Amino acid sequence: MRADRLLSAVMLLQAHGRMSGRELAKRLEVSMRTLHRDMDALSAAGVPVFALRGARGGWQLDEDWRTQVPGLDEAELRALLMAQPRVIGDARLAAAAESALAKLLASLPTSLREKAASIQQRLFVDTTGWRGTPENLSMLPIVQDAVSRDRKLKIRYAKNGRESEDRIVDPLGLVAKSGTWYLVANTQAGLRTFRVSRIEEAHLLEHRSERPADFDLGKYWRSSAQRFRDGWTHFDAVLRLHPECAKQMKKWHIATEDGRGPDGDGWITMNVRFDDEDQASFLVLAQGARVDVLEPASLRNLIAAELAAALERVRRLETASLEAHA
Repeated sequence: MRADRLLSAVMLLQAHGRMSGRELAKRLEVSMRTLHRDMDALSAAGVPVFALRGARGGWQLDEDWRTQVPGLDEAELRALLMAQPRVIGDARLAAAAESALAKLLASLPTSLREKAASIQQRLFVDTTGWRGTPENLSMLPIVQDAVSRDRKLKIRYAKNGRESEDRIVDPLGLVAKSGTWYLVANTQAGLRTFRVSRIEEAHLLEHRSERPADFDLGKYWRSSAQRFRDGWTHFDAVLRLHPECAKQMKKWHIATEDGRGPDGDGWITMNVRFDDEDQASFLVLAQGARVDVLEPASLRNLIAAELAAALERVRRLETASLEAHA
């Protein structure tokens, strides 16, 4: 671990210029005595680090000496910074990625470092949702370790509506999609995809995982995702909508106009795809008098029955209220 600490010391000095011994020791999480030994070790290894005495003193590198990152131009730097490590989601992995990025930035020429600082001030990534809890990625580091080292993994996996199961899998790759992480692995039943947030326990095994020679993670994921989309159930309806209601349906990306344009009242006929009839009923009822159900008849009948039941409840409540005040 000392080699990592020495490298971190060099990168810190390169990024910040002169640093006091106290600040440098704090950032490296070592004592002042250990810091002095580390500085002696760097000097002995040929790194031109030296101490300046006085109230404004501290440690710094020779101004003409720095490590280099070859071939990194401004466009590449901008793309790298726009993919901030916080997108990773897991705090430990994000911290490690932030540290690696800091080391990289420290080795840039002054002009690019100033540009990097400007870019970082103009982007903030918030991985938390407005509602609900974020994905549980506590098992992600272990899963990542298994994938990178080609080791078998024993997991306890929770599926929707079923009891958790213990499985031994051969990890093949990780896929991140819209903040959700998936493990692609080989099992006794063939290739399977596991949502990392549903892995309750994970243990790295000593045996090497078996990886098919022709396996292509990107190709598998695209094919798997398409099969998943093809398997989606849906419920189609044709609705005549008030203009404001039609605008809202378009925002939800579930409706398309049938091509006839607005009718004499300005209402628009649209083809709408719902997940199921229950969702269709819920959303249509929510629009009240701003929607007519043209097709299918089954949805129209369901809406009529719901409205009749609601009207009957209102009548009963009014009768009970009148009797209570009689």
